[in-house]
Amino acid sequence: MSIQTSNGEMMRRGRIEVICGSMFSGKTEELIRRMKRAQFARQRVLIFKPALDVRYSEQEVVSHEGKAIPSTPVDSSASILLMGDDADVVGIDEAQFFDAGIVDVCQELAARGVRVIVAGLDLDFRCQPFGPMPALCAVADDVLKVHAICVRCGALAYASHRIVEGDKQVLLGEKMEYEPLCRECYRTLTSHA
Repeated sequence: MSIQTSNGEMMRRGRIEVICGSMFSGKTEELIRRMKRAQFARQRVLIFKPALDVRYSEQEVVSHEGKAIPSTPVDSSASILLMGDDADVVGIDEAQFFDAGIVDVCQELAARGVRVIVAGLDLDFRCQPFGPMPALCAVADDVLKVHAICVRCGALAYASHRIVEGDKQVLLGEKMEYEPLCRECYRTLTSHA
């Protein structure tokens, strides 16, 4: 979005939009939808993802449902700032896996007039705030929390319950490693563990 300054020049208005929620809630699909709309509007878009996320593709952001869009894998948030300056819209998937600098990167891009759209898990498998996501939600102009459906009772899901052994916070996974659960089903299952 552009605004006109007092001397008649057009200036882009930057913003930060965060899409968060549990696994299988449609975060990446919503990111892809917004990015494709920006492309349709002939805006210059760049999409980034953490280089460690190679579950479906090394060069694309791919939803669990198979929707995909070309992306650039990066090892650090600083790379996004270097490459994202030419874009009207910057998309960032799996933001929870980035370093804490991602918050400053998003704010700097927005200050430069870039629309920044970030998707990521807000909670890890222990239902603890995940990486830089709480800080990104705090500085965002808009936050959308999306929900999967609990596989046990059909309520709105709250948690990404890990169904395989392991206590490392980062375990890239799909339906064989995680299941979406509501707050009550998660509490019931983890209180007996």
